[in-house]
Amino acid sequence: MKRIAVVTTIYRYLSHAQHMADRFLVGYPRDGAWRRPDMKVVSLYVEQKPQGDQSAERAREFGFTVYPTIAEALRCGGEKLAVDAVLLIGEHGEYPRNEKGQILYPRHEFFKQCVEVFEKDGRAVPVYNDKHLSYSFEKAKWMVDASKRLKFPMLAGSSVPVTWRLPDLELPLDCEIESALMVGVGGSDPMDYHALEGLQCMIERRKGGETGVKAVQMIEGDAVWKAGQEGRWSKELLTAALSRSDTPQGLTVQDGRTQDLVGSGELPKLVKNPAAYFIEHRDGLKTTLLMLNGAVKDFNFAARVKGIRGIPSTQFFLSPTPNVTYSACLVSKIDEMFETGRAPYPVERTLIVSGILESCLTSRLQDHQRLETPHLSVRYRAPSSRQHF
Repeated sequence: MKRIAVVTTIYRYLSHAQHMADRFLVGYPRDGAWRRPDMKVVSLYVEQKPQGDQSAERAREFGFTVYPTIAEALRCGGEKLAVDAVLLIGEHGEYPRNEKGQILYPRHEFFKQCVEVFEKDGRAVPVYNDKHLSYSFEKAKWMVDASKRLKFPMLAGSSVPVTWRLPDLELPLDCEIESALMVGVGGSDPMDYHALEGLQCMIERRKGGETGVKAVQMIEGDAVWKAGQEGRWSKELLTAALSRSDTPQGLTVQDGRTQDLVGSGELPKLVKNPAAYFIEHRDGLKTTLLMLNGAVKDFNFAARVKGIRGIPSTQFFLSPTPNVTYSACLVSKIDEMFETGRAPYPVERTLIVSGILESCLTSRLQDHQRLETPHLSVRYRAPSSRQHF
């Protein structure tokens, strides 16, 4: 039975730690059955214990120990590394924001302390890092480089790439994508990351794989609608993406009527502060994320693909709280890596998305300028096998 250390910022109801660590404690649904991984949570480090903290209660119920430091959690109070995997969740809790609006979660700092234990003890184990690697691309790259140097499997990211898709769309490997657009909702830093990762997991399957990002620009407000009029983003792609939404707002909520949000001109009335993230890839592909709070409440994708009739589009389905079953989709991938010692998809996906987001927020801070991004020369190939549920 494999032994797991959980390293997290907080552990309380509906936190990411609760969603994921609990599934290793009690199991989760997978492929129409209840799966109990042959693994045991043996230690926990939690940095903050706000009202509603569940760490002590879970430790008593499931027989593991809460340790005061990360090193002690990884060594289970002894002298040497005493676990077979690390579940690192630096999400939620009270942390400051920087001038770009990014929450300064200590993911890099937690990861670095794990690496220090690996180096001192002469053994490394698989690590899953929740969501983006860091608010800083430099720190994120250090994390990936450390995993390569010490040769331990590393997985990162969110549930969006692996959750169900409505309809069940997977673009052909090595297809020729002409353009792509993603619709996202929610606040900047946490939710735009989810949307960018959803976009990336689709476009990484294009011919030649991902070769890096040349430049980005983020714009907001009326400039977004003007950019649409000028053709910087496609109204046809947006219409296709929104056609997959289960949550159109406005008149649909008021009296149940269906509506063409794009053609009717309703979008500017519903979306008070739109944002557009323009991404120029090094191979010539241009992609767009539109954050449209007020128009819909889900995440939707559309693309033009050479050789495919029409516009392929889909919704990334996120089931409701408190169960958030889509977390089980992600835990299944973490479970797979802990069991096999191989990451099911490249951590470079998360690395490049972390960098794209940071650069887009820098663009916003610098008067929405287009920024060259030579540092985002991240190359990788998508896995050939299906990874979503």
